[in-house]
Amino acid sequence: MNIKPQFGDALEAHHKRLDVDRYGEVYIVGDVHGSREILERLLRELELGDDDLVVFVGDLVRKGPDSPGVIDLVREDPRLVSVRGNNEQKIVRGDKNPDWLRDGDREYFESLPIAISFDDVIIVHGGIDPQRSLADHTVEELLTMRSPHGDGYDGPFWYDDYDGPHRVFFGHTVHDHPVEREHAVGLDTGCVYGGTLTAYDYRNDEFLSVEAKTHEERANSKIVSPV
Repeated sequence: MNIKPQFGDALEAHHKRLDVDRYGEVYIVGDVHGSREILERLLRELELGDDDLVVFVGDLVRKGPDSPGVIDLVREDPRLVSVRGNNEQKIVRGDKNPDWLRDGDREYFESLPIAISFDDVIIVHGGIDPQRSLADHTVEELLTMRSPHGDGYDGPFWYDDYDGPHRVFFGHTVHDHPVEREHAVGLDTGCVYGGTLTAYDYRNDEFLSVEAKTHEERANSKIVSPV
């Protein structure tokens, strides 16, 4: 199924449409948060070929020990692409100026699309409000969506009521295992909080995860167990 999303004009300028027929294996990977060692281990597990593709759901940086290393790994390999996460956005806006930030890093984050799509898939960092059209969403909403008609980590979460037509892959909200719904797949499994770093194999419809390390503590109330 090939359903191109219809964003508003402002968002369409930050949308990248891919033709996945050009690629071999296609993987979508959760929030890395500066954990280069864990990312390298996952990429070894994937055994990427020259024509394979990996799409990240954003939040490549911050909280973990080696954000510059993650940036360089993704930026220098044409098989690796990412949408922008809210942690990149904080740096783009100037809200955060970490001491590891180098010349060109902020410009790289600003170049990242807010949404990547192919077939009937949309990849965004946060999610989509099921009660509104795509054209009515702002950049910030797609980056930070969690429970638009609820209360943060208490839910209900946007994907609880989302029924398509697109299949949305997202990060941002930390889960103790991947969210797997017909129209929503959540891939932030707490890499930087001692959970796992998770990839979804698009061709074979399966998950692959590697164990991670605890670089930052997180309250259990902010780790969701999807039903």
